[in-house]
Amino acid sequence: MKIKEIWFEGDYLCGRDEEGREYRQSLLWYPRLRKASEEERGRYTMSTVGIHWRELDEDVSFESFAYEDAEPTKLQRFFLTHREINVSEFAKLAGINAALLRNYINGFKKPSKERERQILEQIHALGKEYAEVEF
Repeated sequence: MKIKEIWFEGDYLCGRDEEGREYRQSLLWYPRLRKASEEERGRYTMSTVGIHWRELDEDVSFESFAYEDAEPTKLQRFFLTHREINVSEFAKLAGINAALLRNYINGFKKPSKERERQILEQIHALGKEYAEVEF
């Protein structure tokens, strides 16, 4: 597949291939592109395999438009929008291997329902701890 045209709609990068099919993927996967101005987003080049924003040091492959996980899961969305959370330290708190948690976040592996519950419980515990802070 080769994308011939791109545009942005809200938090999505959209593309149209040579046969007129339209695709979209979340900009959460591309934080520099997500934060870029319209002007910066407009300065890209297309190659035979993808799109490159030199000034932003961001690349998007044409192949990625067809990925099943173009839209992050709720778990992925949480960690992608809260980059202030140190994934390694959070994994220790939750009793999960840090590499495994990164694989869940990046979509290389899918957690079981029980594992999702374990992660959610740790997020809630951390939120409760933050809410109880007083100075």
